Amino acid sequence: MNSNSKVLALKYRPQTFDELIGQKVIAESIYNSIKLNKVPNAYMFLGIRGSGKTSTARIVAKALNCKNGVENLCTKDFCENCQSIIDGNNIDILEIDAASKTSVDDVRELIEFSRYKPTSAKYKIFICDEVHMFSKSAFAALLKTLEEPPPYLKFIFASTDVKKIPVTIISRCQRYDLSRINSEELFEYLVKIKDLENGKITDDAIKLIVKLSEGSVRDSLSLLDRALLVENNGKELDLYMAQKIFGYFEKSIIIDLIGHILEGREENTLKLYRKIYNSGVESKVFLNEFLEVLYYIKNIDFINLDGTNFDLNDKEFDKIKTLSKKLSKKDILLLWQFTLNNLEKIDIIKNQHQFVEMFLIRSLFLKKILKGEKDLQIDDLKKDLNINKITVENKIQVKQDTIDQLKNVEQEEKIITTPEEKNKVENNQIKSFKELIELCEEKKELKIKYELENNLRLVSFKNQKIEISFNSNLDKTFVKELTAKLLEWTNKRWIIAFSKEDGSPTIKKQKKDLEVNLLKKESEAEFSKEVKKKFPDSELVKLEEENKS
Repeated sequence: MNSNSKVLALKYRPQTFDELIGQKVIAESIYNSIKLNKVPNAYMFLGIRGSGKTSTARIVAKALNCKNGVENLCTKDFCENCQSIIDGNNIDILEIDAASKTSVDDVRELIEFSRYKPTSAKYKIFICDEVHMFSKSAFAALLKTLEEPPPYLKFIFASTDVKKIPVTIISRCQRYDLSRINSEELFEYLVKIKDLENGKITDDAIKLIVKLSEGSVRDSLSLLDRALLVENNGKELDLYMAQKIFGYFEKSIIIDLIGHILEGREENTLKLYRKIYNSGVESKVFLNEFLEVLYYIKNIDFINLDGTNFDLNDKEFDKIKTLSKKLSKKDILLLWQFTLNNLEKIDIIKNQHQFVEMFLIRSLFLKKILKGEKDLQIDDLKKDLNINKITVENKIQVKQDTIDQLKNVEQEEKIITTPEEKNKVENNQIKSFKELIELCEEKKELKIKYELENNLRLVSFKNQKIEISFNSNLDKTFVKELTAKLLEWTNKRWIIAFSKEDGSPTIKKQKKDLEVNLLKKESEAEFSKEVKKKFPDSELVKLEEENKS
């Protein structure tokens, strides 16, 4: 393939340590280790996509096998070994993608191949990309060879997710964390590439590419490639055209939209959002951008607008500065939490466009809720912001509603055990079924708490005796475990007896009934009636969270 026909990400792939972008310290460290003959058995390169992990691996492979030696590494006229590594046909350099070679059999083939000495190079090198995709058995098979490889064998691993790699593997590698490329350095690099390609694109458009690439060199080159392919009647590609190409919209529109929300202008708010939506912006992308603007509103006093800031232009900076003076810290954080809660739920919604419109409509009333206006059915709205407590299989996750979170906005939520609560246990005073459940949560006994809430119907609770009925899902070991814990917590023996009476509904059933009643009450509220008029096909539902376990 002619080099001129290659995509930019391949055409300008770094081939030497000096060509690596933003990784100068790492490059120097690796070069010095090779120069001093202190080469580890294995390298581990970690970093985000497009940060240069695979390119660095190939450069290291060339440095170890260059025929000119480490003192005179090839830079332009590459030797036979270096050129074959660049072309990907060196028989002693084996590259694999762990995403497709995950099994223990694949690793065993590698190990078997490693038994043979290199044919033409000094070292036989295995470059393994996305190594975190290996199975546990594959890692186990690799472990022994990795610890004591033959002197001619070197491993180079690359990964974007270090958490999935066993520590036993990481500890046997020399680890390097490749950093995101800072915006200024990436901008200068893209300008250089643009000039080499005789491209016509403005600096503002390149700054947008830098922002969208999020520190990834490969992503930035791919975006630049798209921009340079656009015919613009011989004119430079400006920011406006770049925004259309990449499906990006100005932050100033969202800033204006938030301004309308604060003023309670429903029609203007929805009009602006529909303009954004009709331009091709996905609903989820909109919510993320909405959050980003809120971040800048909160922290605008700590942001410097200079040549290195590619997130905000002058116009956006001034707008946010003005808007920040109209919003208190509590207002911002309330809107942030409300937006975040909706962003977490959007993936399970079929019509995301309608979902976001309803989010914006409800956002219009947050300010009024803070002021305590009675005509808005405040209590109902507060409860609805929360979506209540949700049960997911054997786990109970409790989400504090948005309004309650506001009360503790300047401090982290902590489970506080007061002296009175401690005395309850010390004095053997677990007075109610509710206190027992609360104590289970405090003691992190979530399994017992789950059984109490989901599978038990309380008949009576008094004098260290609990009388219950139960359903077929009750764990067989529950009574034994609860009895033991009650003895541990109160220093007294409790009696747990089974009754033929039905008892009260389970806590889960009670919560469900409460939710139904709240939905019914909300549907009868004036606010809901008004929404129904505007959106006749709308339906008031409770939004469930996906199981994230």
